[in-house]
Amino acid sequence: MKLPASIERFLDEADARLADNPKLKQLFRNCFPNTLETTTKLLDDGTTFVFTGDIPAMWLRDSTEQVRHYIPFAKEDQELQGIIGGLIARQMFYINIDPYTNAFNETASDKHYRATDECGLNPWMWERKYELDSLCFPVQLAYSYWRETGVDSIFDDACYRALSTIVQVLKTEQRHMEQSPYRFVRQTKQETETLQNGGLGLPVNYTGMTWSGFRPSDDACLFGYNIPSNMFAVVILGHIRDIALEIYRDERLADRAEKLRKEIDFGIRAYGIVNHPVYGKIYAYETDGFGNYCLMDDAGTPGLLSIPYIGYVSAEDPVYQNTRRFALSFDNPFYFEGKFAKGIGSPHTPGGYVWHMALSMQALTATDDEEVKALIDTLIATDADTGYMHEGFHPDNPADFSREWFAWSNSLFATLICKAMDKGLV
Repeated sequence: MKLPASIERFLDEADARLADNPKLKQLFRNCFPNTLETTTKLLDDGTTFVFTGDIPAMWLRDSTEQVRHYIPFAKEDQELQGIIGGLIARQMFYINIDPYTNAFNETASDKHYRATDECGLNPWMWERKYELDSLCFPVQLAYSYWRETGVDSIFDDACYRALSTIVQVLKTEQRHMEQSPYRFVRQTKQETETLQNGGLGLPVNYTGMTWSGFRPSDDACLFGYNIPSNMFAVVILGHIRDIALEIYRDERLADRAEKLRKEIDFGIRAYGIVNHPVYGKIYAYETDGFGNYCLMDDAGTPGLLSIPYIGYVSAEDPVYQNTRRFALSFDNPFYFEGKFAKGIGSPHTPGGYVWHMALSMQALTATDDEEVKALIDTLIATDADTGYMHEGFHPDNPADFSREWFAWSNSLFATLICKAMDKGLV
């Protein structure tokens, strides 16, 4: 699609600001508008469908992250308001179809990633993996868009129903074993692609936190309480409380959201922090409430590295800093180093791969400018001369990578470069 005027102007400004670094200048010019140019469809009903790139479906999570960096330009650009507002409407439409679905088709085409999944598929669903973060991202997008632009027309009846549904689902999943209707079974040899225990997942104890079947990487949770996703839920429940009070004048919804927010936050602090023999108090990645913990980090957002990015605590928080040191060490089983890069990968990609998104997130949450500049240099040097970011790549051979067309990774890199330009680091 043709780029909105505000985006065209900003790209021209960025060309001038990055003129001394030709490769970064070209990378930014490719990556910043990539979502608008290649993965955005304006539909006849006034909504916006944003697919992920090399997969034709729209993820609630990815679509939010793909457009987040455009929000600051929307205040004075009505065309951009229409695009982002249309995406918010589309997300709420999908949540009202089914809040347990992570990825949707453009139409009720009955196309599925795995049609044999035992999970209650309907024709709108590309894949029905319940990922807690998938309900958080659309709320964050709507809230950020509203606060930045002042436009409140996005808060219609469909949005109200979706926000109410989100609160109810998070409440239900506090007692997943007893109350949840959700099951997911995939016939596969990969343990990360299905839920154990007849699709219910391994047993969890009540903690106040809310359960998730899958991680932001689309891999199955080992233990049902994913700590970064619960942190994100705390943040967005505060947003729902504010929207309920300021827009809908619904004190009951606001009270339900605030009560749930406090319960989940209590659970994180009571069950989500462990004493590590090397790093001290750190946040676990997952727990089951029975005393079992998964100590790792994954390149997907939300992860432990991205805790300040999602707004739960600041980058200076001492437990976060301890956690960050853990995540960026070999004590994290998904931290890898090679000749050209070092950083966090994922069980979702081949062993040893580092993710561009993890490098971008490390820089976005860093408090040391030299660390930021070094990471930007690494990102520039590992695009395999494609002009774009990827998913995972081998740190000894950046030409060995996954996902040539992955718009979320391009958008997160663009977000980083915007921040670095504002700080005079590039």
